Amino acid sequence: MSAYLHCLSHTPLVGYVDPAPEVLAEVDCMIRNARERIARFNPQLIVLLGPDHYNGFFYDVMPPFCIGMAADAIGDFDTAAGPLDVPKALAEACAQAVMEAGIDTAVSYRMQVDHAFAQPLELLLGGLRTCPVIPVFINSVAVPLPGFKRARLLGEAIGQWARSLDLRVLFLASGGLSHQPPVPELAKVDARMADRLMGSGRQLPADERAARQQRVIQAARHFVEDQNSLHPLNPVWDQQFLDTLEQGRLSDLDALGNDALSALAGKSTHEVKTWVAAFAALSAFGPYQTEGRYYRPIPEWIAGFGALGAQPLTHPL
Repeated sequence: MSAYLHCLSHTPLVGYVDPAPEVLAEVDCMIRNARERIARFNPQLIVLLGPDHYNGFFYDVMPPFCIGMAADAIGDFDTAAGPLDVPKALAEACAQAVMEAGIDTAVSYRMQVDHAFAQPLELLLGGLRTCPVIPVFINSVAVPLPGFKRARLLGEAIGQWARSLDLRVLFLASGGLSHQPPVPELAKVDARMADRLMGSGRQLPADERAARQQRVIQAARHFVEDQNSLHPLNPVWDQQFLDTLEQGRLSDLDALGNDALSALAGKSTHEVKTWVAAFAALSAFGPYQTEGRYYRPIPEWIAGFGALGAQPLTHPL
């Protein structure tokens, strides 16, 4: 029974709109160091908490949380495509334990995930199938959204279950920090886009997916030139959030409402709830110490880009 944690921002814009070479080198060094720490831990099971961007979850049924019993990555923005190595029996046991802890979650035997799940597995583990992984979706863009408290309680339930296993468990969180890329909102789109958001976007034609990705790329290029063209990044809030995680004050975030978070740091900042859930899961193993903290606002990636690792004080690497 042991655990390790790593939280990492994701971005689909790598290779499309990149920052200066020295910034890329800095990010690469951070990822390399994290990958080495994870390799030393040598996980036997990964619990990967991530959001979606209307690629796998739509308004035909939009759960606040969903645990995957099987999952396939779609390969958007040239990330890895194909099935994840999901251990079905363990995933079913995790979902059962979460429900018994009083947290309602959906389950999926055909979960479809995008770069939010594929990218951390590629960067930190070397591929989609190098280690068994239970994917846990936290809705971060499609209102109504779960709040910080429910995300924390979800994480605590997962952590209590993971603590009962005789396995080395890695908690990975993908997303955040401050950012607001051009994600469509149901209340503000035309009928055709509304139909996409309600489910027909699950299998987009190749030309339409390419056009959608190009819109994000163009938005990033514009944001580099004018950082008021989208919601500005908020490095002050980002650093305060990282401080909160490091200090173990997760419940302090319970009172921060969804509208207030969007106003502070952008509508996609809700992805940080994956970080809160991951740290809550780790807290089930006792007090923790953090390491590998990284932060830089990177407008080319429309992101307050960060990373943070942690391990229990009782089971250091």
